[in-house]
Amino acid sequence: MVVPKIVPPKTSKGKRALEKREPKIFENPKVAMLIKGGNTSQIVTEALRDVGMLKKPHAISYKKKNIVRPFESEHSMEFFSDRSDAALFLFGSHSKKRPHNLVIGRMFDHHVMDMIELGILDFKSIAEHVGTKVAAETKPCLLFAGESFEKEAEYKRLKNVFIDFFRGPVIDTVRLTGLEHVLQFVATNGKIYIRSYRAILKNSGCQIPRVELEDIGPSFELVMRRTKLASDDLFKRACKVPKEAKIKKTKNIAHDPFRNKTGRIHMERQDYSKLQTRKVKAFKSLKKEKAEADK
Repeated sequence: MVVPKIVPPKTSKGKRALEKREPKIFENPKVAMLIKGGNTSQIVTEALRDVGMLKKPHAISYKKKNIVRPFESEHSMEFFSDRSDAALFLFGSHSKKRPHNLVIGRMFDHHVMDMIELGILDFKSIAEHVGTKVAAETKPCLLFAGESFEKEAEYKRLKNVFIDFFRGPVIDTVRLTGLEHVLQFVATNGKIYIRSYRAILKNSGCQIPRVELEDIGPSFELVMRRTKLASDDLFKRACKVPKEAKIKKTKNIAHDPFRNKTGRIHMERQDYSKLQTRKVKAFKSLKKEKAEADK
């Protein structure tokens, strides 16, 4: 076996590029590759373009056509992943046997981990939806509905891939007025529906606003075709969290999903008779009356 020779960087720019690719305790937002196959349809091209708009700025679009068959050979996808330093991909193709085809997948250590092939039955692009759009780099709220996402193994993994693909950067806090984009995924009757909404907050006459959803696109109606999923051992290894990233457990201190610290304080029972209260003349007269009654 020939061990590849590691060439040290000669410039500071090259050194920074290698440091950027090194493993980190807290990962950067995952980058997605949008790749065209050797033959694509207008629907597939528009779908790749719209998904790229949702993923901006963490998306790389390959404009040229690439004769690649992910399920037959994974080497091409791994080459693109290593070249672009990307962990997610969406591959689009079109053929008589598999019309309007999308393959969504992810990498682990620049090797293909999960691949799921989806067929587009119906599609409506962003351009076809009339209305105000959501600003770029807006973190979406992901909603999932359907028993298939909870019971069937393939749909469970597809849900996990969708979360990985569309979740955006990890944040510490969420502002209510900043929650503008909603992505909904529904699995029913063997089909998967994806809808994109803009959340509008309106006056409701109380502190909690009334929320309305406006369809802004894109809209997908998909069907699952083929899958190639990672084994349980590989999936467990990919989900392993470094010790440095784990929050150390401390007695009576916990953390919520947004990593906010919450604590519990234990106090002795108070003697309310010794509690300092506001000094009022009416209270003094009551004390005198009580003392005289006791005598």
